[in-house]
Amino acid sequence: MNKILLVDDDRELTSLLKELLEMEGFNVLVAHDGEQALELLDDSIDLLLLDVMMPKKNGIDTLKALRQTHQTPVIMLTARGSELDRVLGLELGADDYLPKPFNDRELVARIRAILRRSHWSEQQQSSDNGSPTLEVDALSLNPGRQEASFDGQTLELTGTEFTLLYLLAQHLGQVVSREHLSQEVLGKRLTPFDRAIDMPYF
Repeated sequence: MNKILLVDDDRELTSLLKELLEMEGFNVLVAHDGEQALELLDDSIDLLLLDVMMPKKNGIDTLKALRQTHQTPVIMLTARGSELDRVLGLELGADDYLPKPFNDRELVARIRAILRRSHWSEQQQSSDNGSPTLEVDALSLNPGRQEASFDGQTLELTGTEFTLLYLLAQHLGQVVSREHLSQEVLGKRLTPFDRAIDMPYF
């Protein structure tokens, strides 16, 4: 059973989301601020749902601290219209964002899509550490270990960033549509004004 850490200071919302996600088969832990979330975070957590606006330590600062030690997938929950927070979160290593208010089914679908990618990477690493390395000039990508380096220097990438970079490297010299990237990398169809696929920087 996948374990999700839900981090939001809105206690009514966390109660409703916890019930929803448990009905969908997830094990859910709840934290109401960033400091509590970092205390609960360990290797058993499969994914974080992280609100941006919280007391003590907000979602952006929590994400910064988290990325120093963990590559756990993160979906940021943001207030509608807070584009700067969404962009900053994606630049700091969030795997996806979802503006509030959101559709319950969309949330569950995005969680499952990210977990599928994460589990695929883990299976590749455990079952085939000898996967062929893809090399493009000074760039080296090992899909089995999900390791990337440029000119011999290790690149620290999230799972989403690695998948995007690997897909682009596989299609070197070809035009790859944003729609295709969104479907393959984020597991969702591109919607109008959706800039999520544009945000990662390498």
